[in-house]
Amino acid sequence: MKLLKRLLIGLVVLIALLYGGALLLPSGVTIQRSQAIAAAPDKVYALIAAPKAWQRWSAWSRRDPAMQVTYTGPESGSGAGWTWKSKTEGDGTMVFTQATPPGLLGYDLSFPGFGTSHGDFRVAAQNGGSVVTWSIRMDMSAANPIWRWMGLFWDKLVGKDFESGLTELKKLAEQG
Repeated sequence: MKLLKRLLIGLVVLIALLYGGALLLPSGVTIQRSQAIAAAPDKVYALIAAPKAWQRWSAWSRRDPAMQVTYTGPESGSGAGWTWKSKTEGDGTMVFTQATPPGLLGYDLSFPGFGTSHGDFRVAAQNGGSVVTWSIRMDMSAANPIWRWMGLFWDKLVGKDFESGLTELKKLAEQG
């Protein structure tokens, strides 16, 4: 009986430490990656602002060619979006919320059960080409406190996909 009591107390203390520690962690995560591209900003922007073009450079689309995609709104720019279903990449929705060609494209990204994150692409002219900065901000304040622990790993996990996507975007934009 003493062993059971000690195990129960230990479990309660562990849970309290996990939850209490989570409250000390940041309530949000920002992930950001940049890539220099030897192409004009308007050419780069056109590949970012058109949801159908993402299939050609996005890490997620390339990993699951069987992804089911439904496009919504205009072909590109503010209001353009898509919803996808994927066995490997999960289900989600992305909608462009702000479009100021060729420099800024804001978006909302939603996954069932995880809420909506906000991000943007910034395209700036540099040395006859462009620099693209892709960022996303995830608010974890309303989520289960344990998700804040996961926030410690999001930059590594999602950052790799951003880097891969930007590398493919660079190749695509630099083609004749």
